[in-house]
Amino acid sequence: MKLNLPNKLTLLRLALVPLILVFTILPYSIWANAVALVIFVAASLTDMLDGKIARKYNLITDFGKFLDPLADKFMVIAAVFGMVCRGFREQDGWMFWVFMTMLIFTIFRELAVASIRLVASRAAGVVVPANLLGKVKTVMQMACIILGLTEPVVHDLIGRAHPGFYGQGFYAVTYATAAVAIVLTVVSGAVYLAAYWKYLDPET
Repeated sequence: MKLNLPNKLTLLRLALVPLILVFTILPYSIWANAVALVIFVAASLTDMLDGKIARKYNLITDFGKFLDPLADKFMVIAAVFGMVCRGFREQDGWMFWVFMTMLIFTIFRELAVASIRLVASRAAGVVVPANLLGKVKTVMQMACIILGLTEPVVHDLIGRAHPGFYGQGFYAVTYATAAVAIVLTVVSGAVYLAAYWKYLDPET
């Protein structure tokens, strides 16, 4: 099978997932965060580029429609899981529980939506498209991860210059963004359920 450029970018994003996982799991250090951040941002850019190129040059394929959202989910879940592991290892309760909550809701939501898509397509041949809330949710998740990798470095550098820095160890911007991402995860999943619940007939 000959792959076009958007599909190659999607495969590249998928290939970066193990590296994202490894460098987010590593104990905190400026260099580990920097590497994880660069890899994650590069993967996020491929997500933006592959769709634009596919639409502009009419390179949309069934392979791409299947793999593109899957790569996004793997990328986000790998990074969030890595942050959970880091929070656990460093006994950072806030980091652990905020990202654990995001991880649980993300996995539950994606499994529910995937099941709805499967049932709707088999029952009525209905294709369940990605909705706007789902896209915004993904953007907020990516923003949260980027902030989660950047904010500790900022706090570290400020703390070295000002030892009495009051915010050391509490990443308010990251956690606020995570809260928004979690709410969007729940709401976008509920919208899918409400829209396609009619296909989930318990008697069939």
